[in-house]
Amino acid sequence: MAFHPPAGTPAGMEVMTLADFRDRTRDWPWQIATPHRQDFHVLMLVTAGILRHRVDFTGYVLPPGSWLWIRPGQVHQWQNPDQAEAILIFFQEDFVAPETAELAGLGTSTARMPLYSPDRSQAPVLAAAAEQLAAEFSQSHRHPLPVHTALLHRLLDVVLLRLAYLQQHGQAAESAPEPFMRFRDAVERGFSRTHRIDDYARQLGYTTRTLTRATQTATGLSAKDYLDQRLALEAKRLLAHGTEPASTIAAHLGFTSATHFGKFFQRHTGRTPLAFRASQRALPPA
Repeated sequence: MAFHPPAGTPAGMEVMTLADFRDRTRDWPWQIATPHRQDFHVLMLVTAGILRHRVDFTGYVLPPGSWLWIRPGQVHQWQNPDQAEAILIFFQEDFVAPETAELAGLGTSTARMPLYSPDRSQAPVLAAAAEQLAAEFSQSHRHPLPVHTALLHRLLDVVLLRLAYLQQHGQAAESAPEPFMRFRDAVERGFSRTHRIDDYARQLGYTTRTLTRATQTATGLSAKDYLDQRLALEAKRLLAHGTEPASTIAAHLGFTSATHFGKFFQRHTGRTPLAFRASQRALPPA
């Protein structure tokens, strides 16, 4: 899945309807249902019908007014794109102003729920912002490119900040203990290098007991279980989207052997790596 901004629009962003997306991909419909993983953000606002979409192996049902935010690195899969209508917003992270990126949490590794369901007071405002953004993108000829680009930046800021407000008031992730937040970020940087909690504790200056207590408070998991879940998720992403053999994925994730990786994966998912990959490629529509 990729986006290609047309001439006369700034690089790093594209807006289209789901109908436009279907037209663009109608010559290769078999690719729509396959798992996708990209290095840019995708925002979807459902405007009609019921959209079903999978993000990181969890299925979401989106009625009109719902939003889905797919972040870089996540694996996602269309299930019924012909049964709904939506506005799709694609953007690269460096397109967003630093202050907006910080307020919207774009640079954090916090696990965030992809689904947003604004209430009656927020839904019309968010929908209007998305419609204004789509209208400005499609009418680039109305303004000089610098003005057009500035308008797109500001209108995207509105969408991102309003969605971030919904996120912050719907979850308590940012109130997690500081040791956990530092551990979480260290895991994102280092899960492919070390699988030992002792290494993270030493790096961060905490005891393993402190990390375990903080992680338990924030997630209900031990520090080791949290790390293992992150490893298993990355393994699933690589198996579902890529074509590398399990032995290569094992080495990439820091396992000493493919056998060790296979046992780890089966213990945490109930399937062998090859069986999991086959199940994702053959996943039927919901």
